[in-house]
Amino acid sequence: MNTFTSFIGYRFLALAGLVLVAGLFSSPASATSRIKDIAEIEGIRDNQLVGYGLVVGLDGTGDSLNNSPFTRQSLVAMLERLGVNTRGATLSTKNVAAVMVTGNLHSFATQGTRMDVTVSALGDASSLQGGTLLVTPLLGANSEVFAVAQGSVAIAGFSAQGDAASVTRGVPTVGRIASGAIIEREIDFDLQDMRSLRLALRNPDLTTARRMSRTINEFVGIRLATAPDPATVTISLPPDFAGDMMSLLADVEQLRVTPDQPAKVVVDEQSGIIVMGRDVRVSTVAVAQGNLTVLITETPQVSQPEPFSLGATVVVPRTDVLVDDERDNKLAIVQEGISLQELVDGLNALGIGPRDMIAILQSIKAAGALQAAIEVM
Repeated sequence: MNTFTSFIGYRFLALAGLVLVAGLFSSPASATSRIKDIAEIEGIRDNQLVGYGLVVGLDGTGDSLNNSPFTRQSLVAMLERLGVNTRGATLSTKNVAAVMVTGNLHSFATQGTRMDVTVSALGDASSLQGGTLLVTPLLGANSEVFAVAQGSVAIAGFSAQGDAASVTRGVPTVGRIASGAIIEREIDFDLQDMRSLRLALRNPDLTTARRMSRTINEFVGIRLATAPDPATVTISLPPDFAGDMMSLLADVEQLRVTPDQPAKVVVDEQSGIIVMGRDVRVSTVAVAQGNLTVLITETPQVSQPEPFSLGATVVVPRTDVLVDDERDNKLAIVQEGISLQELVDGLNALGIGPRDMIAILQSIKAAGALQAAIEVM
């Protein structure tokens, strides 16, 4: 028996006036955060490094030299630097893989300290398990060498293959070398001698920037912090700190500020995820949601002719059609003053799933009853 089912969704939305406070709690609560958690110091950041190298010692899971000419060229050049002439020779090893090595050079990293690096296969290698990365210079955006990486590659995945089946867990072509690179060059950034600096907000906001500058000024006692734009707070070094910018920053980053945020509803239509902010406001809403379901069932039957007749055996179609419009769903009114949790519970009581709720919110926004921005991911 073959069954074909089609679902036709039908929604009806009625929108009315007045204001609904959609909050996470029945009473508003403010959450303070440290300045170090909502802002970054301009100039203090990581620097990305990249390098090209070879991983050796693989158990037959490396690059095919015929399909990866860059691996062959790199292998030949490396052997020549070590005094081995292999030009013109036939190389067929499967124990070498060309890789890209990446890492982040942390702020104020000093010469001689170590950093972690990630090793990723560049050719057709099937696994980097058991491999060793040879000396690989790591370059910055200015093409200068800042670190040198070398060491055994540790991978989280594995791959096993037999004559008729294979299994792979994780990604065996990507590995990591803990403390695998030695920093050879430092990035100059003299924080101690700076007379002023800027704090960059991770989530730019006018109100948050002004609150931050006021909190800093109240702590110091003089006006030394200003907010020239929603994303930046500028701080000048006061005379009391006698040129000690580190002490000022250590005190400022522990100050607590209540961050503000605009009312926003974030929806992901692909996964059906909805995130509503605390300050989302909508008008009182009357919602009716119903689904028209059409179920078509095919039950073919065989028609057998009488014995010794001239008839033929044929398949006779049999079709049953069932229509369900779910008339029990009623119009529900979302009253003013309920919490966001009660709003979601009310919509769920109507049988409204996340995807239907996304359509409802977009319809409310189109009608001008949603005082919040909708961001579709």
